[in-house]
Amino acid sequence: MLKSMTGFFVRVAERWMPDPLVIAIGLTMVCFGAAVILTPFGPIETIDAWGEGYWSLLEFTAQMILMLALGHVVAHTRPVHKSLLWVASLVTSARMAYIGLTVLSAACSLVSWGLGLVVPAVLSRIIAENCRERGIRIHFPLLVACGYCGFLVSMQGLSASIPLILNTPDHFLIDRIGLIGLEHTIFSPWSMTIVLAIVIVLPIILSMSAPDDEDIVEMPKSANVDREEDLKVDLSSMTPSQKLENMRLLTLALGVFGAIYSGHYFLVGGSLNLNSLNMVFVVLGLLFADSTRHYVELLSNAAKVAGPFLIQYPLYAGLMGIMAASGLAEMFVNGFISISTAETLPIWAFFSAALLNLFIPSAGGQWAVQGPIMVEAALQLGTDIPRVAMAVTVGEVWTNAIQPLYAVPVLAIAGLHIRDIMGYLVLALMVNGVIYITALTFF
Repeated sequence: MLKSMTGFFVRVAERWMPDPLVIAIGLTMVCFGAAVILTPFGPIETIDAWGEGYWSLLEFTAQMILMLALGHVVAHTRPVHKSLLWVASLVTSARMAYIGLTVLSAACSLVSWGLGLVVPAVLSRIIAENCRERGIRIHFPLLVACGYCGFLVSMQGLSASIPLILNTPDHFLIDRIGLIGLEHTIFSPWSMTIVLAIVIVLPIILSMSAPDDEDIVEMPKSANVDREEDLKVDLSSMTPSQKLENMRLLTLALGVFGAIYSGHYFLVGGSLNLNSLNMVFVVLGLLFADSTRHYVELLSNAAKVAGPFLIQYPLYAGLMGIMAASGLAEMFVNGFISISTAETLPIWAFFSAALLNLFIPSAGGQWAVQGPIMVEAALQLGTDIPRVAMAVTVGEVWTNAIQPLYAVPVLAIAGLHIRDIMGYLVLALMVNGVIYITALTFF
């Protein structure tokens, strides 16, 4: 029954799922129409709000692109690639591949959601090629989907945007709710139990959805699977400038320079955020690269993976501009609050965040819009604020399963289209939804 249901989702996605850019443009048009019809904003005012919001997340967009590109560089350096090959060699069956990659992706995502996107995507290709050489048939779309689905616990890990905001001394709601420590949010027994349930249940369910042998789609042999190559060069025949470009000493020196900075940063109490994580990626890439020329080549290849974000993330920033400026987001959230009680507010916060995430797929950006409204409702109804904040957090990450923005770099690395994996992502949405709603209702 599970295979039949998943097969149905896969067939629907293959027929009807357009490119992520098409989805982003479509959501923009829907949001525009809703703002014009449901709010006092006219067409020109709405377009102005879109334009003003379009560039509002430039810093975050740059951080995202750098994180994906630099993470891609590190994953393709010789030492890391060797390690990934060793991990792939441990796989002895297709079922082990599906379960293992999902769990590994979740572990990486709990450290950093950036790691949870890049490492499993690269490893999925290595596992698929390694298994083919050993005669183990892997359904490649499902394997890639498993790597992405582990990412769905990322907002309950160390890079969780909303809990980190609430734990920041000068956050924008500090006067209303004070400082909320991580022990009340991501490190609460409630949150950690949810993560444990997903890490146990989701990999098993996904592995059970694998198609029968005759329907397996393996990774195309033409896919560019990176292999360790002999990069030795003959320095004696080169000009002085070419010798400098092919010397490891320069990248090693700069890597050590960056490592000293990062070490001191964390020793004096610096936190793990997008900037500090990117610096770690810079350091590792420089230390592991064979030369400055090799590093530039790796970075050039990585740029192809991060490129789609250059247009898609600003589009969603424009969406956020319309939702916030027109009052559409406030109207939307207030609709859920109007039917809430002190006991049901976390549940309705969860569903409102899940739907709002389709238009504002940024936890921090979404909290900026939804947070003040939810906090005020919680204060008036007497609802536990950390629980409401975590309800928004898990609601936001829940629909990341079907919000294609974060899947774009994964698909670029794997060489697949969103329609190839969407059927399995819908299954993950259903499984995680049951876990979230059960936790919000009974615990």
